Amino acid sequence: MARRGLLIILSSPSGAGKSTLARRLIAWDPTLSFSISATTRPPRPGEEDGVHYHFLSEAEFRAQVADEQMLEHAHVFGNHYGSPAGPVRAAISKGRDVLFDVDWQGAQQIRNSELGKHTLSIFILPPSITELRRRLIERGQDAPETISKRMQKSWDEISHWDSYDYVLINDNLDETEARLRTIVEAERLRRPQQPDLGTHVRALHDQFREKENR
Repeated sequence: MARRGLLIILSSPSGAGKSTLARRLIAWDPTLSFSISATTRPPRPGEEDGVHYHFLSEAEFRAQVADEQMLEHAHVFGNHYGSPAGPVRAAISKGRDVLFDVDWQGAQQIRNSELGKHTLSIFILPPSITELRRRLIERGQDAPETISKRMQKSWDEISHWDSYDYVLINDNLDETEARLRTIVEAERLRRPQQPDLGTHVRALHDQFREKENR
């Protein structure tokens, strides 16, 4: 039977391993795809429209929000960011799962959207705050002051852990990936994800009545 796709939300404080787990999930199942965000910020060198972001004017972005064409949106550092609903609707209707890398506020908006019943939300926790800081330092992407800001923000993110469907402590990347795969495989079998079940049950009912009437 056909199935409907999932909106898979991954959230975590920076450095907990969310991006690595998302890449591993797509390597495990290449039919998974990232939701391409829309933004009002100008493209950076090398960025392509429709590949890295959907680049919109502020008027276009506001119009889509007013028309309820954004599953979630936020204003960050003077620019608007959001997740267009159209491509997600098209993907899940074809049985393709879509990954979202959003914070707890974005996750809440998606869960409250028209597609909320097809949402799977997973929060990734670090094993400790000390380990979280170590990972941020060792990846070598941020200046010390940026790391301090990320650490300050991390507790705000962590404090919303209990609003997610699943919470995984990423103390071992391979084991966390295995648990993540198990969750996705199980959630794909949820009743709302199998639109043909009703047709199958009605066929069983008709067969039962035919047998009873003989």
